[in-house]
Amino acid sequence: MLVADVMTKDVVTITGDVSLAEAKRIMTQHRLKRLPVVEGDRLLGVVTDHRLDHVSPGKAKSLTVWEVGYLLENTPVSKIMQKQVVTAAPDMTVEQALAIAQNNRVGSLVVVDDDRRVLGIVTTNDFFYNIANHVLGIGAPGVRIQVKGAGEAPELAEVLSVVSKKKHRLLAVHVLPETNGGPKDVVLHMDAKKADPLIKALDKAGYQATTRQR
Repeated sequence: MLVADVMTKDVVTITGDVSLAEAKRIMTQHRLKRLPVVEGDRLLGVVTDHRLDHVSPGKAKSLTVWEVGYLLENTPVSKIMQKQVVTAAPDMTVEQALAIAQNNRVGSLVVVDDDRRVLGIVTTNDFFYNIANHVLGIGAPGVRIQVKGAGEAPELAEVLSVVSKKKHRLLAVHVLPETNGGPKDVVLHMDAKKADPLIKALDKAGYQATTRQR
C-alpha cells in the first residue's frame, strides 16, 4: 500500500500572510491541528495549534487584552511557522512513511511531489484506520483463531491447507511477534460463524488452536 492510497487529498492550506488569529479560526472551523503554509501550491512550512498556542503573544502577561488581540490579528503565520517540514512522497510505501513519522516523532506528514507541491496529508489516524483496520479485521464479521507455533512458512502453509479444505473464506492473516524466543503464533480471521469445526480440523492436523477475542 502506498501513501497515495491512504492520504487525505482535500488539504486545507493557508498562505504565509494569514494572521495567527485567522489561522486559529480556520483550525477551529475545520477541526484541524495543523495547516500547511503554501505559496501558490508549493509548501513553505507548517503551523500547528500547539505552535500557535506556544508562541502566542498572549503569553506575554504585560500586554493588555487589546494589545494581544492586535498582535494576533496582525502577526502573519510566516513569522512563526515551522519551515523544516517532515514530508512524504505519494509513491512511498506506508511502511516507509510510518518509519519517517516515528523517527521524527511527528503525527502527520505533508505529501509533496518533487517540486514540493502539496498533494495531500497523511496522519497517524489515516495509518490506523486505513491500514490497521484492514490488517486486523477491526469491525469485520467472522471469527478469529490463534494457532500456536504456526507463524513460520512450513507450518503456516500446512495450516492454510487445512483452512482451504474447510472452504472458509480467509479475511486476514497476521503473525504475532515471538515471545521468549519461542515459535511465532498466527492469527486467522475467518468469514465463519463458528470456530469449532476449524479448531477441530487443526487439532487433528497436530496444531493447538483457540478462539481469539475480536
